[in-house]
Amino acid sequence: MDSAWAALADLVLPRTCAGCGVPGAVLCRRCGRLLTRPHLAAPRRFPIGFPPTVAAGAYEGPVRAAVLAFKERGRPELGRTLGTALALATASVVAGVAHTEPVLLVPVPPSAAGLRSRGRDHVRELTRSAVAELRAAGVAAGEARLLRRRGRVRDSAGLSAAQRRANLAGTFVLAGAAPSRGLLVLVDDVVTSGATLTEAAGVLARTRTVNATPVLGAVVAATPRRDPAYLRGT
Repeated sequence: MDSAWAALADLVLPRTCAGCGVPGAVLCRRCGRLLTRPHLAAPRRFPIGFPPTVAAGAYEGPVRAAVLAFKERGRPELGRTLGTALALATASVVAGVAHTEPVLLVPVPPSAAGLRSRGRDHVRELTRSAVAELRAAGVAAGEARLLRRRGRVRDSAGLSAAQRRANLAGTFVLAGAAPSRGLLVLVDDVVTSGATLTEAAGVLARTRTVNATPVLGAVVAATPRRDPAYLRGT
């Protein structure tokens, strides 16, 4: 029955790749491969306290188009594919840390305005998909909704890195008691300036003991760093 409904939906609303627009899968193989390149996210100016964060791909071209299609343009069917990318980023960032604890994905909560405009918590959707992928791969993983937002923040579009940090200061608070065990991995769809992850990681870090594993980060995509000195490795 599910396959019949899917076939009917394809007739009424033919599927196209959210990355390049060719007919077929929700994300074609060529565009999908762009989300299998885990790398450390590198904001142009690292905020103090920015957690070690891995992105599955670069936030440009087809990847940017796919993320925006899922987030803003009514393509929720991309959740599984982007969730798989988030799982890859999570597995990559925890691979460099010696631990025996379960991996707890902490979704960055939406702003009230974002939740109203989209009608859904898209980061939590990605988190659930990523947790399912990690468990299927044998990783002890779970979701931990440890954060909530308070107050109002401006839309970050057009703000400088410093303005983003000031805009988010004091935004996040704990939603409840933090677990005594677990490797905490903050997850979001995209990292640009690093301000959101830095502010959220600071709140989570205050729940950790001195010798605890630091808070990590994982995202679907990160804005590429264009600084010439960085690209030369200097």
